[in-house]
Amino acid sequence: MGSCIICGTDVGGGRVCDSHQEDVVFDFRGDSPEDLVPSRFYRGVVDGYAEFGVFVDLAPGVTGLLHRSELDRRLDSLSWEPGDDVFVQVKGVRDNGNVDLAWSIRQADREFRGVLVQESSGEHLPDEDPDDDEPTTDESAETAEPTDESDDEAVEESAEGDAEPAEADAGTETAEPDDEAEGDTESADETEADTEAADESEAAEPETDDVATTGDEATPEVEADEDDAEPERVSIATLGDAVGDVVRIEGEVVGVRQTGGPTVFEVSDETGAVDVAAFVEPGVRAHPDVEVGDAVRVDGEVESHRGDIQVESEALALLDGEAAEAVRRRLAEALTDEARPEGLQPLAGDETVAELADGLLDAAEAVRRAVLESRPIVVRHPATADGYVAGAAVERAVLPLIRDEHAKSDAEYHYFTRRPLDEPVYGMDAATNDATRMLQDRDRHDEKLPLFLLVGAGSTTESADGIDLLSVYGVDAVVVDAAVADPETRDAVDTLVSPELSDVGGDETLSTGALVASLASAINGEVREDLRHLPAVSYWADAPDRYVDLARDAGYDAERVAELREAVALEAYYQSYQDKRELIADLLFSDGGNLAAHVSEQFREKLETEIQTADANVVTEAVDGVEFALLDTDGYTHRYDFPPTPLLLDDLHRRRADGEPFATVGVGTDELYVRTTADVSVRDVAERAAELAPNADIATAGVREGKIEFLSGERDAVEDAVVAAVAESF
Repeated sequence: MGSCIICGTDVGGGRVCDSHQEDVVFDFRGDSPEDLVPSRFYRGVVDGYAEFGVFVDLAPGVTGLLHRSELDRRLDSLSWEPGDDVFVQVKGVRDNGNVDLAWSIRQADREFRGVLVQESSGEHLPDEDPDDDEPTTDESAETAEPTDESDDEAVEESAEGDAEPAEADAGTETAEPDDEAEGDTESADETEADTEAADESEAAEPETDDVATTGDEATPEVEADEDDAEPERVSIATLGDAVGDVVRIEGEVVGVRQTGGPTVFEVSDETGAVDVAAFVEPGVRAHPDVEVGDAVRVDGEVESHRGDIQVESEALALLDGEAAEAVRRRLAEALTDEARPEGLQPLAGDETVAELADGLLDAAEAVRRAVLESRPIVVRHPATADGYVAGAAVERAVLPLIRDEHAKSDAEYHYFTRRPLDEPVYGMDAATNDATRMLQDRDRHDEKLPLFLLVGAGSTTESADGIDLLSVYGVDAVVVDAAVADPETRDAVDTLVSPELSDVGGDETLSTGALVASLASAINGEVREDLRHLPAVSYWADAPDRYVDLARDAGYDAERVAELREAVALEAYYQSYQDKRELIADLLFSDGGNLAAHVSEQFREKLETEIQTADANVVTEAVDGVEFALLDTDGYTHRYDFPPTPLLLDDLHRRRADGEPFATVGVGTDELYVRTTADVSVRDVAERAAELAPNADIATAGVREGKIEFLSGERDAVEDAVVAAVAESF
């Protein structure tokens, strides 16, 4: 008969009871997946990666899949290497023998309460003979009198306040010393002590998850021994130097997530944030009264798990009254001191950017404050070269701040997300997607609602519905757009930075990438040198000399800048909904030139092929002194391959325009794009065209890209109306 190694309960032929199955990790030595027990944790070896997850070998010939959906982090942020020992949970075994695995937050033997070996024939302790039902013991050892050395140790332990079990003492008083029994005596004593320690550990576990409350009038339920010194309160930033020590931290709970083992509270103080693991039972919520936003005091041991600092909670108390106020006061003071940048130094000394300093500093403060508050940041930008440059600049600035603030190595994937937009409009589709994600993260993981930073999008009334949806939930939104903006947007968002609305000087067109690069340098001045070439990359043509010179000083000549621009534009098109974080970072910041040169060559080949086809099918006409190039984009472009229609028309227009009044119009089934050599308002064109073709339901769909939508049945009438309206606008 076997007994549970945790609580001693009789379990027949096994070695762990049902209630402690998930407290033990198993070394599997069977030869069939059918021998695996669902819900148990197993030691395994990483076999390799696939796009959809990680394969883990549990035994020779027995391999399971840890699907990426089971991870608590992004697959590409997982630090496991083939051959690494890891710990996983078996979810189930399919009829075909495939093994489904789940993530385990516990990744060391010591994080489990026991280790067992599971054979096909049964389970046993690692040092047991699997052919024996019980560990071999010598009955004489149970009554053997301890040696003098054992007596000395017992006296020392008694002096320290650790009493030996009474039953063991009684049993040893009647036995004579025996040299042969000495080793068995020590083994028996150790086994008995281990069992009793386990029983004491079981008894010490709290029966409820009630949390002590500490405040002005709080009284501890158990008065501490005067000789027991309380742990010293330390700042979270210093925990890396305190591994193995029992410390006290005080802060605000900024996140709670339940794992298959402990409950993990993310606690933030004025210096950083750290995960605190509290365990009651596997998968059971510890301290259910503790929620995001609560001020807490935690006593626990500092541990390092695969490079991540974590505190194993020994006591967690809710703070109230003056104690809670002191925590929040320290956090508020730190936020005030750290969030506001000291000032703005525009890249290349751009005077137009300098005139926008107040708004840019407000935007930078909002981003820095979100990092300090452990609030996720979502960056939205168009899937264009200019948009990607802007988004990548912010990413370059923010990620180091997140790494400094949070102990977990994958925190940057939890607290920063960059999501490209197919078009430079923050519409209902994008807003609905964002709202769904943020509400799921709030409800499932107790995450704070994010800060939204919209760059190169969201500044016009076409984005009003999307921004209104976010505002329903009180979400903070910051918009930075160098191209166009509507006054109505200013009241809909927390911060709007726009040269157009600020009526600033400057005789050159400012790109969003250039504007946001200076914003990024204000967010994090330590990455300023990394950003110097980005403004030049963001311009398709006629980049200001100051930015060209700045890029050259940073080691990027005109040819390399062009390669970067073209490479980013090509990669932006494919999988446009993906951020391609690592690839874009390689292109813009880590590439020695080979990657960008290779990708830009593909860009030029694809663009040139499409331009030749389009150019051969352009229809030209003159209306009221304006030359028009008209292209049927349905008939003479590949709508679902590179380049996208707006980029194709941009290049076609640049090649054909020669300084005279000229317009390029690309007409599709129910949309068209307008490019002109004059400063023509696409809204005015759409409004006038609607008068000329009243049955076409003409409307502006995108100011930045000159896009107009209409009813497909009125296509011919719309084309004539738009041409007439454009000619009138010159």
